[in-house]
Amino acid sequence: MDISRFAQNLKLGDDGIWYSPEASSISYPESGNEWCFQIENESYWFRHRNECIKTVIRNFSPPGTVFDIGGGNGYVAAAIQDMGIDVVVIEPGESGAQNAKGRGLENVVCATFEEAGFKQESLPAASLFDVIEHVEQDVEFLIGVHDRLIHGGMLYISTPAYDLLRSVEDDYAEHYRRYTISGLEKRLEQAGYSVEFSSYIFSFLPIPIALFRTLPSRMGFKQDYHLEQDTGRHRLPGGLTGKLLSRIMDYEIERLARGKR
Repeated sequence: MDISRFAQNLKLGDDGIWYSPEASSISYPESGNEWCFQIENESYWFRHRNECIKTVIRNFSPPGTVFDIGGGNGYVAAAIQDMGIDVVVIEPGESGAQNAKGRGLENVVCATFEEAGFKQESLPAASLFDVIEHVEQDVEFLIGVHDRLIHGGMLYISTPAYDLLRSVEDDYAEHYRRYTISGLEKRLEQAGYSVEFSSYIFSFLPIPIALFRTLPSRMGFKQDYHLEQDTGRHRLPGGLTGKLLSRIMDYEIERLARGKR
């Protein structure tokens, strides 16, 4: 795909990745992409999120190429591409962009969305999977994406839920906030979008997060955090607990497939 048809500030590198001459700082841990790359293929969390995203995309098909903003290592984009949908990964981190290319993504941009210089009303669809919590001025950013979507274009979003669950993990990940459905919908409407569907997922996680992350953080028992500590939490437990969690995740997929929250 000739990405220059959509963006004015990009040049194709010898490695097949499109680059911007500028490089802005972003609110994301420097080692975040590499850590995610090590666990994504084995993580029940990443796997279930992908299945939820794919299910919603089947129900609300994009009218063309999906531009995956902040696409990281291309884990979600690869799943979208495997659905037969054209996708472009937009990832400012060079290691993430290279990992995405190595994963088999055909179209990869190494730049922030703003640096790339996407043209007004040029994108058929965009996605922000766990991205806008890293953006301080989220409504302004959503407006910028909106202005670059074609009339009738689609936007797909996932975010961490409930600011009351905030912990040191959010501080480490450089999250400005977490969202409720109502709060996110309000921001989207302020930015000019019409919301067609919304749902929470991972319905079994709020209580464990509150008990093992939020409360210890607020009581001062947990003041430091490293990504490596989270690796074990991405493995599905064995035995009855693992079977129960798998059934809950299957149930969520079944409801989403029927257009239910």
